[in-house]
Amino acid sequence: MTARAFESVHEGLELPPAEYTLTRGDLVQYAGVSGDLNPIHWSDAVVRAVGLKDVVAHGMLSMGLGATYVTSWLGDPSAVREYSVRFTSPVYVPDDGVGGRVEFTGRIKSVNSDERTAVIALVAKSEGKKIFGRALATVQLT
Repeated sequence: MTARAFESVHEGLELPPAEYTLTRGDLVQYAGVSGDLNPIHWSDAVVRAVGLKDVVAHGMLSMGLGATYVTSWLGDPSAVREYSVRFTSPVYVPDDGVGGRVEFTGRIKSVNSDERTAVIALVAKSEGKKIFGRALATVQLT
């Protein structure tokens, strides 16, 4: 795979928006793979008992969607050099046949011509609320 060309990016460039939907099935599968079996990710009874609005997606699953967003734009998953996120709000995943939606946008925050890298600032929202605080990905460009 070939990553995006350095010459094709500049500071302030907006990445195209993308939306991903998480279902209860996704949460169960992720729980099985990750080993995070916390019932707030699958049990309506538990989320009611602890006062949550609904079942919540795993934070690392939400972060993984952000990585998918970046690498889909970038064209090469191996070109991500660093990726960090601060979680600020949960992604609720109702059992309504629709699931929980996460919308991503991003922009090039800075470029480094010596290293041919760029820093992408990500914004992730669910139900109109930001789910990430400071979310940055440093990517290697060709």
